Amino acid sequence: MLYVDKTEQIHKLLSGGRYNFLSRPRRFGKSLTLSTIKNLFEGKKDLFKGLWIEDKWDWPQTHPVIYISFNVLDYGHLGLEQAICNFLDEQAQKFDLQLERTSAKSKLRELIIALSEQGPKAVILIDEYDKPIIDYLDKAELEQAKANRQVLKNFYSGLKDDAAQAALRFFLITGVSKFSQVSLFSDLNYLSDLTLNPRFGTLVGYTQEELLKNFEPHIEQLGQLFPGLSRTELIDKIKEWYNGYSWDGVKSVYNPFSILLLFENWLFADYWFKTGTPTFLIKQLKEQSIYRIDETRVPSSFFDSYDLENMEANALMFQTGYLTVKSYDPSRSRYLLGLPNREVEEALNNYLIANLLSRHPNESLRPVELLEDGFLQNDLPKVITVINSLLKDLPSHLSDDKGEHFYRALVHLHFRYLGLYLESEVHTSDGRMDVVVQTPSHVYIIEFKIDTSAQVAINQVIDKAYADKYRLLQKNILGVGISFDTEKKNVKDWASIEL
Repeated sequence: MLYVDKTEQIHKLLSGGRYNFLSRPRRFGKSLTLSTIKNLFEGKKDLFKGLWIEDKWDWPQTHPVIYISFNVLDYGHLGLEQAICNFLDEQAQKFDLQLERTSAKSKLRELIIALSEQGPKAVILIDEYDKPIIDYLDKAELEQAKANRQVLKNFYSGLKDDAAQAALRFFLITGVSKFSQVSLFSDLNYLSDLTLNPRFGTLVGYTQEELLKNFEPHIEQLGQLFPGLSRTELIDKIKEWYNGYSWDGVKSVYNPFSILLLFENWLFADYWFKTGTPTFLIKQLKEQSIYRIDETRVPSSFFDSYDLENMEANALMFQTGYLTVKSYDPSRSRYLLGLPNREVEEALNNYLIANLLSRHPNESLRPVELLEDGFLQNDLPKVITVINSLLKDLPSHLSDDKGEHFYRALVHLHFRYLGLYLESEVHTSDGRMDVVVQTPSHVYIIEFKIDTSAQVAINQVIDKAYADKYRLLQKNILGVGISFDTEKKNVKDWASIEL
């Protein structure tokens, strides 16, 4: 059994504002954080022996805690309003109280005030607040999601009452999504949103320091299975796979779920990704014709755009953990979003490619392996053959009227996937290269064009001097132009030149 001590940050949270909201992806430790807070307020000192907070907490001063986890409420069978009412009645009985009110909103207010009249102020902890909504995001069930949202909005409005607020010592609500203040929390305009607050960027998830401090024996044992890697290389591999989640663009954390399963199974795999196959997300990306998941700059208002009437795909990807903050520009209030790590990138590419080609995700890797072979063998005709086979395999109803972005997306996804095995770079200060693939001996600068000549692509590589970035590598540099024929669904022509 292993517990990574987060009590210093939790103490900072509990010493600050009384009313808080935190959004984080699934399997990140939100429930454990709430459980820790619950046991602190209930004065269970024996659970905190040896932790940072042991000698810094006022243990004799306890508070009654109302802990609501929507994960365990039977709203699917009873209806959300009734499920909440039943739960609050059960909570009241634990404190020898009998609630007289009939609505969820009024019961919550009654319970809070009654508890404060018995003694110390109450604490409310709400976990997975958004589950009754996100369980019904599919269009066929969207009306139920809207109905549940209205129930929740009315329920939380019970906390707007001055008497209820005065009776609260602390309030924290957590979930995966961050629904806009207008749609759900308009009555709780005093809530402090911790989601992007740099002070709490590492409240959940493991930092690099925490990984090394708490998992050293496990890292050493894992290293025995990879004798060809030095300790530094092994740690870099762990970081590449599972680190990279950030909410301020500075401090990053590991996904706890993936780390724990890595050290249980001794195998690098997409553990977190498999806990929630993103069928709905992929459907949204397809409907919005988004297949190139690149780094994207967004304004701060972007993070409040997640709502039932405005299900913007990139916002959905951020809320659910498939995109994360890479950097933040305070002068312009702009965030740079990108994929967090290899686990997410590899698995997401798999599903996107499978969706484009109407295949099973397990079939997506084979073309990438063939591309890798072609580049490692410096065999460009083989590379072109693989690309042609991808286009030829497209069912006609998928490619008809899709346009240029569809072909670019299909090839780009395969090359992005390839970039997990061979070094790939797509940005320069003088423009944007489509793809660069590096092997031990060669650098391939590849430009794609649609329904034109490959020479146009070659000319662009030359005119923009893309090769200059790689001159010091002492490798053979080749410019490659590839032109697609959208009517025939194949490579119209291609050309290469030494640069």
